[in-house]
Amino acid sequence: MSEYYVNEVTVSYKQSVDMTTLTKIISSKAITDFLRKIWSDDMEYRECFFAIYLNRNNRLLGYHLISVGGCSGTVVDTKLIFQPAFLLHASSIILAHNHPSGNLTPSEQDIRMTERLVKAAKLLEFNILDHIILTATNHYSFLENNQL
Repeated sequence: MSEYYVNEVTVSYKQSVDMTTLTKIISSKAITDFLRKIWSDDMEYRECFFAIYLNRNNRLLGYHLISVGGCSGTVVDTKLIFQPAFLLHASSIILAHNHPSGNLTPSEQDIRMTERLVKAAKLLEFNILDHIILTATNHYSFLENNQL
């Protein structure tokens, strides 16, 4: 009989607050206000990418810093976005990243990445509600600009 060497995988989620007390996200301004509270002080220095997770009632379940890059980009790994969504039993996800340059216009890479993530989300039965680009003074919403 041969031995098997394998890692054990455990999944755990413990709800610690009443769902009705969680913040409800009703607009891109609401999510932008939240993002400004959690973003580090280096918004104009390096690009970061966050995923925000919501339940069916658009209540904020949690957020996760997906990546931190340099001054002109960051790498976004699809698996790192969806793993917390499964653990949180999320229904929807809002994507967010900053442009240290202060330019709010989505790059071609931003557009392609968003399209790729929307397709992946549909396959996994999640909704991508929006993708926010944040600068120190303003924001851009893919949803509000009909790009989602």
